[in-house]
Amino acid sequence: MKKEIPVLLSNKIREYRIEKKLTQQQLADLVEVSSRTIISLEKGQYNPSVLLAYNLAQIFDLTIENLFNFEEVDHEKE
Repeated sequence: MKKEIPVLLSNKIREYRIEKKLTQQQLADLVEVSSRTIISLEKGQYNPSVLLAYNLAQIFDLTIENLFNFEEVDHEKE
């Protein structure tokens, strides 16, 4: 059985949203989710589905990799 490695997911949604002069509600409407989902994403409290991540990246004309940062968390080193 493969050991599951925890992943820390951070993003730049807030900074790109502000750069495009969008409110959280406007961005939520564009990707068809609630403003609560956008708030949770910006705070790093929610990991999006692949489809949501793709749609957000499309809004900002970015790749998913440029919008989201995936970092493995090695608890053995802590």
